[in-house]
Amino acid sequence: MRFLPFAKASLWLSISSVAFAVTANATNDQEQFENVVIAGEQITQSAANSQQKINKYTEQTQTKLQQFNVLAKEVDGLAVYNQQMQAQLNNQLTELAQLAKSMNDVSIIERQISPLMARMIATLEKFVALDVPFLPEERTKRVNDLSSMMQRADISVSEKFRRVLEAYQIEVDYGRTIEAYSGLLTIKGQEMDVDFLRIGRVSLVYQTRDGSQLGQWAQGQTNKKGQWQSLSQDYRLGINKALRIARKQLAPDLIMVPLTLTASTSAE
Repeated sequence: MRFLPFAKASLWLSISSVAFAVTANATNDQEQFENVVIAGEQITQSAANSQQKINKYTEQTQTKLQQFNVLAKEVDGLAVYNQQMQAQLNNQLTELAQLAKSMNDVSIIERQISPLMARMIATLEKFVALDVPFLPEERTKRVNDLSSMMQRADISVSEKFRRVLEAYQIEVDYGRTIEAYSGLLTIKGQEMDVDFLRIGRVSLVYQTRDGSQLGQWAQGQTNKKGQWQSLSQDYRLGINKALRIARKQLAPDLIMVPLTLTASTSAE
């Protein structure tokens, strides 16, 4: 029985050891749990931080991608624009080459056209001298003005040529118009005031103001000067009617007038 206290002490010591061990184990489990929680929180925080970085990088990537797309479109547009500008530049270079050639040709033409105009004026002068003598002062003055114009340096070659062609056109128009005008004419050695009637170039007649004398131009043969010939009073009514029509005092109508004949042919 003397061992009973010792047994009790041993039992108590064993129970205490077990309790201490259990308590120690519980404490260790609590610390491990807390460590796990802390580690989980750290992992969660790290994941959140990583997700924020990912979101930030994603936004930056999207922004850069949008900028890249915008720049790519601008580059494509500039490429098309450059192609168009290059095509226009090539066309302009071609035009410049053509203009340079044209300018060179113009100088050649100018050297050739001046003698041509001189020949045209000389031909016109000869034509007026040999033609039916209507409006002699006006037509001669026009030819003389052209000859004087050729000596002037302040008038361009193109303007000179235009005026020469204009003079030719006026002469052409005389052949298809009717005209009445007044002037002086020497008849039988006496200068008289008469009315002239021109119908194209097929008839040129005159009538004195009092109607007492009539005449027509008889064109000369080759290189020969024509002359005025007297007309019968039978033509007086027809000539008066034609004069009034030419002056627009009557409506156009059929008229009977003599034709311009050669000097060797008598008026019918």
